Amino acid sequence: MGETPKTPGSSENGRGEADPRGRYGDAGYNDGLAVFSYIIGGIIVWSLIGWGLDNLLGTRLLVLAGGLLGAVGGFYLSYKHNLTRSNSSRPGSLPGDGPGQAEGPQSDAK
Repeated sequence: MGETPKTPGSSENGRGEADPRGRYGDAGYNDGLAVFSYIIGGIIVWSLIGWGLDNLLGTRLLVLAGGLLGAVGGFYLSYKHNLTRSNSSRPGSLPGDGPGQAEGPQSDAK
């Protein structure tokens, strides 16, 4: 009766414990699928457009140009949606949290 409603993105797993995956969970996997679908979808759609134009104009190279345009466009969309950046650029993360960084403050004293 006195429970507070769960908000999307909360870090509790339903049992009152903190979720070890953090706020974004398996966001890397989902981002990878989104990038894959943007690129493959762009290649398919623009190749079909190129194929249709090839049939109308009697050429043979527009299907290849459409495929390349679709791949570049898919990568551009994933870049604009911040899907190709590392996890350290997520909101709430600190600079230097990436792999290979030493834990704790660094000091130059010997």
